[in-house]
Amino acid sequence: MRVQVLVADDHGVIRNGLRKILDDTSDLEFAGEAWDGASLVERLNEHDWGLLILDLSMPGRNGLEMIKRVKELQPRLPILVFTMHQEEQYAVRALQSGASGYLTKEFDGDLLLRAIRKVASGGVYISAKVAELLARNVVRPDLAPPHTTLSGREYEVFTRLVRGMSLTDIAEEFCLSIKTVSTHKTHLLEKMGLSNQSELMRYAMRHGLVDLIPEDS
Repeated sequence: MRVQVLVADDHGVIRNGLRKILDDTSDLEFAGEAWDGASLVERLNEHDWGLLILDLSMPGRNGLEMIKRVKELQPRLPILVFTMHQEEQYAVRALQSGASGYLTKEFDGDLLLRAIRKVASGGVYISAKVAELLARNVVRPDLAPPHTTLSGREYEVFTRLVRGMSLTDIAEEFCLSIKTVSTHKTHLLEKMGLSNQSELMRYAMRHGLVDLIPEDS
């Protein structure tokens, strides 16, 4: 029986590309698609899937929060994150949230199929770089970059601050008070040893987190 794969990505060209790749296999089936957080929840409520391929940047609920939501609805559903974000940015947090694999969109179709099959069979797929990041966090946490020490919410506030979002906009997105967001900002600056938002942006560029910042910044 072919594994029924649900693909969640807001770009139609990516969904169609994955459909073509999966349709050429005998063991995997492109069985459903979602394009934002709301449609993904709908698909999850309709059917028990064999595998979810998930982009982290869809409209609606934040990608890391979406992983947790998926696990609430279908705890046994394997999740392969397939995203434009480099491993340094989200891989460790995605795995900690419940994903079973992390792959960036720069890889070719053959590697993608290997990752899909590994995760669908109950395994875990990570690159050598992600393995190193995980090992560093566990064995030598003192060597981990400061941004990896942030809590989940602090990290989400961090990503929005480096995009230039105001505290008001961040508060509205997360349905929090401005005071709460301001407290998160204070805590993350303290943890990272930084003083202001400009230093946060320079930090993001220095650590390869530049695609968190819009091109017109």
